[in-house]
Amino acid sequence: MITPKTAGEPGVTADARGFALRSPEGTAYRVDIDTDVLSPANPILADYFAGRRVLVFVGPTVDRLYGARLRAYLEARLARGSWSMHRIRSGERHKTLASVEEICATAKKHRLDRQGVMLAVGGGITADLVGFAAAMYARGIDYVKVNTTLVGQVDVGVGVKTGVNAYGSKNMLGAYHPAVGSLNDPGFLRSLPVREIRCGLGEIVKMAVIKDAALFGTLAAHPLLFQDTVSSRQREDYVLRTAMELMLVELCGNLRERSLARLVDFGHTFGPIIEVASGHRIAHGESVAIDMAISSHVARLLGILDVAECQRIVSLLCALGLPVFDPAICTLDLMRAALHSAWDRRGRRLHLVVPDRVGSAVFIDDLKDLPDDLLAAALDSLARDAVDRPMTGVAQ
Repeated sequence: MITPKTAGEPGVTADARGFALRSPEGTAYRVDIDTDVLSPANPILADYFAGRRVLVFVGPTVDRLYGARLRAYLEARLARGSWSMHRIRSGERHKTLASVEEICATAKKHRLDRQGVMLAVGGGITADLVGFAAAMYARGIDYVKVNTTLVGQVDVGVGVKTGVNAYGSKNMLGAYHPAVGSLNDPGFLRSLPVREIRCGLGEIVKMAVIKDAALFGTLAAHPLLFQDTVSSRQREDYVLRTAMELMLVELCGNLRERSLARLVDFGHTFGPIIEVASGHRIAHGESVAIDMAISSHVARLLGILDVAECQRIVSLLCALGLPVFDPAICTLDLMRAALHSAWDRRGRRLHLVVPDRVGSAVFIDDLKDLPDDLLAAALDSLARDAVDRPMTGVAQ
């Protein structure tokens, strides 16, 4: 899938440890996959610090589950007095500019200099907060991510965007600031609640639908991946690496979104308003799933996607335990508002990503191509799906 590159040539290169990306504009970073990254015998994390001062930030859950191991690792691998560890608030309600300012204030208090490094250990929210703080502090310093959730490993952990919620909008403020390293240990996934695994699977479905029919087939055949003790580790490794690789390759040529038409925005047109309007009762991966289901039915009604392929996509989402509809949020008014918000945000072009078959997708660019009666019909179809299919509806 990845074309071999010569040294310094733009593109994505795979190796036994993970992936290296170099964008056409020169930005370069790594995404690593390793086991036991918090074992003192494993140097992969400490190698990124090279004697520099490090401020480590974790959320409450990660501190409870892994705090002792992380401190033991840092004590074993880094010089005494060269690091400190800090607990930050997590959850969407704390994904704010105020939280970023608190991280920067902590860095200032501990006299972190411009050669220092911030380390984020946690899920996507922790990575977003620390990444944005690193982009702002002293006009930009290095940071490293250790991604402990499935969403973090296949989505947030492979990109360069950081951000916080503001003015009633998802990720309204932020920066493009790549981490110098992004570490992904599948072992962290064993401690995740099922709902968080399903949210990560939603992001993997996104990549499968737009880019890779074989990955889609694997998910359909093994809907309990990462959720049971008999799942094949080899198969899970294939799914993780393939999802990461697909995302990296898709991002590489447009890392800072000079083009606003992006296939990886599948699931992210209706999704942000679904998530925010629910007061984050609907989690990010769930909002992506609902968006993909709506977009698939829109494509069906426009004659872009045939009925059988549409049903395959919706059926997979349901089989994975993801919602495809929420009656309180999936109203015509709100979904129309989502389209207008995307139209404004994307430079007066809709760039709605819809599948034309499993493994391929196209764009709908004009609002006039999505009249109210068509959008209402798509929502009606999904309302029926939510009644007729098992494992639908948002977890409370």
